[in-house]
Amino acid sequence: MDLSTLTAKGQVTIPKAVRKLEGESVRLMVVSPIDLGYLRGVQAGLTEWGSDEDEVAFADL
Repeated sequence: MDLSTLTAKGQVTIPKAVRKLEGESVRLMVVSPIDLGYLRGVQAGLTEWGSDEDEVAFADL
């Protein structure tokens, strides 16, 4: 999961990893402001759910 911040002016910087994607879709979600270290810890624990099969199974959520 790559994170970005929405500024007071409504501007967002798209992370480089997302900008490099070609021919795929990108899903955006609003995340309440919480500790970035916590979010990175959660992300590290979710890597087992990152297979292509999981993406297909959860595509309609």
